Amino acid sequence: MKKYLVLVLLLIVVSISIGCSGDDGKEKITVAATPVPHAEILKEAKSLMKEKGYNLVIKEFSDYVTPNLAVDQNEVEANFFQHVPYLDDFNKERGTHIVSIGAVHYEPFGIYKGQKKSLEELSQGDKIAVPNDITNEARALLLLESAGIIKLKNGASLTATIRDIVDNPYDIQIVEMESAQIPRALDSVAVACMNGNYAIEAGFKVSEALYIEDQNSEAAVKYANVVCVKEGREEEEWAKALIEALKSDKIKNFIEKKYEKSVIAVD
Repeated sequence: MKKYLVLVLLLIVVSISIGCSGDDGKEKITVAATPVPHAEILKEAKSLMKEKGYNLVIKEFSDYVTPNLAVDQNEVEANFFQHVPYLDDFNKERGTHIVSIGAVHYEPFGIYKGQKKSLEELSQGDKIAVPNDITNEARALLLLESAGIIKLKNGASLTATIRDIVDNPYDIQIVEMESAQIPRALDSVAVACMNGNYAIEAGFKVSEALYIEDQNSEAAVKYANVVCVKEGREEEEWAKALIEALKSDKIKNFIEKKYEKSVIAVD
C-alpha cells in the first residue's frame, strides 16, 4: 500500500511539472505582442528560445492596453509592442508596475497618404489623423512640425499636445484617434501620422511615407521598442534568455531582410 501511495504521489508531481512546461517538456514562456512586426520577430526567435530550454508561446493583441494589463496581472510573462515613453505614461496612469528589460528595434514614424497623395497637396482645413495617446501624439506633432505643416511653441518636445500648436497656416484639423484605428480612417483624412507597426499592417513600406522621422532625431532614439516584464522579474533566467535571443545576430539579420528599413534593429 505504501509503495502504491508513493507511486501515486510521484505521478502527481510529474503531472504538475509537465503542466507547467510546454508540450516538449520545456518551460513555457508566454509573450503578448502586436502582430506586426513584434509577433513575427518573436516567431523567428522561437528556435533560439528552444535551444535555451524554453517553449516560447506568442499571444497576439491588436491594442496597446491589454498586453500591459496581462503582464501586470501575471497572465503572461512578458510583452513586446511598446516604447519606454508609452510604458512610463501607462504605469503612471494605470498604477501598474511594468519595466523594460531591453530595446530590440526602432520603427520609423511617418506621415502616410490618405485622400492626398503628397504634402504639397495639403489645403486649408484638411484633416490629419494622429494617435490619441500622449506619447505618440507628441511624436506625431513633432513630425508635422519637422515637415513644416505646423509650428509648436518653444520647448514643446516629447510631451507636446495640440494646445502647443502656435502656428497652423493651413488651418489643419488634427484628428485624434486610437493608433490601431488610423489605417482604417485613411479615406477620411488628407494624410495620417502612423506608428511603424500599423503602417506595415496597412500594407505600407517606409519608402512610401510622404515624410519620415530622422533616424538620428530625439524621437528615434527615445522610441525604440522594448520587451517588458512585471517589476521584480527582470533577473529571472527566462527574461535574460528572451532579450538575449531578440538581440541576437539572427534576429537582427531577419529584421533587416524582412522589413526593408521599415523596422531597424538597435544595438
